[in-house]
Amino acid sequence: MTETAAHRLLLVHAHPDDESIGQGATMAKYVAEGRGVTLVTCTAGEMGEILVPELEHLAADKDDRLGEHRQGELAAAMAALGVTDHRFLGGFGTYRDSGMKWHEDGHAIAADDIHDNAFWHADLTEAANHLVAVIREVRPQVLVTYDEFGGYGHPDHIQAHRVAMYASQLAAAPSYRRDLGEPWDIAKIYWGAISESRIREGLRRLRAAGDTTTFEGMDPDGDLPAMFRPDEDISAEVDAGDYVEKKLDALRAHATQITTDGPFFALSNNVGAQAFGREQFRLVKGTAGPGAGENGWETDLFAGIPG
Repeated sequence: MTETAAHRLLLVHAHPDDESIGQGATMAKYVAEGRGVTLVTCTAGEMGEILVPELEHLAADKDDRLGEHRQGELAAAMAALGVTDHRFLGGFGTYRDSGMKWHEDGHAIAADDIHDNAFWHADLTEAANHLVAVIREVRPQVLVTYDEFGGYGHPDHIQAHRVAMYASQLAAAPSYRRDLGEPWDIAKIYWGAISESRIREGLRRLRAAGDTTTFEGMDPDGDLPAMFRPDEDISAEVDAGDYVEKKLDALRAHATQITTDGPFFALSNNVGAQAFGREQFRLVKGTAGPGAGENGWETDLFAGIPG
């Protein structure tokens, strides 16, 4: 079990595939190093777009069984990364994917019609209590989740951020819900991030290779969406380039959501494994450990934590 590892990482994500896109290489690296990795996924992604024609019948407006299928995709992705402790918040089916639509300004917002048990409508304390129990069981020193905007505005990403941040506070309070376990204060909390300089570098390499369609409309020298952060906001960069193939295998497992000719595979082919395997983070709680990497960034999320 993960609690026996000296170092333990907890990730809180909204839908299956978010974890592999954001931190798949880091997860694989830490598993290989014997560190504990626990993933909590808040919904089964029932409202996701289906990219496999023969599975279109699973859509929410048809058989409405996409969540069950994506549960299997997530299990396959975790097997690819080596992660053995992955759970759904409150148990599978407790919270449903809220869906989304695009705002005219280019970011995601809540859909017009939202299911009764959509995660966006979840009671914050109830949802946080589910996570408090996990935190107190696993006792992670490091938590990774989204920023307050959920990267690009998806309501479930924003809600996952709120639940993770609130649960981390509640879990540390000795007098709070003793029935959920012994209190645990998470030493370091990070929000997943993508460095502006890294994405600009990647875009330049793509364009130089003749690829004008991946991230179409994004200018390497122009304005970038809010999900890409100035380098001064970045605290850590984990170089997990040796684990890119595991990350790609995990992405392939999420076949209803990600195609092998999509942007992530284009990045891995044209930007290179080393760059594609570098994942960035913003430290929002705790003290940064020694920075041995570029720009003084931490190179290990557990930097400064005994183990």
